[in-house]
Amino acid sequence: MGWGGYRYHRHVCLSRKPTISVPDYLALSRVASVPFIMAFALASVEHHLGIAAGVFAFAGATDFFDGYLARRWKVESTLGAFLDTTADKILVTGSLLALIAIDRASIWAAFIIIVREFSVMALRGVVAIEGGFVRPSTWGKIKAAVQFLAIFLAFLRLPSPWGPLYLDEWVMWIAVIVTMASFWGYVSGFLETMRADRKSS
Repeated sequence: MGWGGYRYHRHVCLSRKPTISVPDYLALSRVASVPFIMAFALASVEHHLGIAAGVFAFAGATDFFDGYLARRWKVESTLGAFLDTTADKILVTGSLLALIAIDRASIWAAFIIIVREFSVMALRGVVAIEGGFVRPSTWGKIKAAVQFLAIFLAFLRLPSPWGPLYLDEWVMWIAVIVTMASFWGYVSGFLETMRADRKSS
């Protein structure tokens, strides 16, 4: 076990069945929603940002339901875990790029979050090559929830700032802090596993 509850397994302990379940389709729906979110964010129609926020909120809600249904129906799988985490990263990345395009998100905040997401994907890939698997963790879910909230608020920005920043900007920087804390959890767990492997070899 790594720091923050991240678990690195040398052998995958989830089901390897290649079947696509309802929770998997929910994860895929998050990916499918990204072009619509980006299109409405950049559109010139009335209430376009409200529509983008609504689509994003629906996509974000599926992140809760796919995990809940997978556990309730006992259909957790390696494919499902991969789709869940990857769909979150695509949703966040696409939405942040749309917000940057309409000047609703800091480039630096978005850069930190996006780099973290792709770095974790690379880290998961290294673990997979070694025959291991990284389970989604509580830290990762907290990170995703704060990111989702920040992005949703950015689409629906309040008219008045809270001091030097708007509310969504404050939440976005909180998301950056949580994102980096979550990333450190992955790195710590990975290094701990590597050290344990060297001792056992």
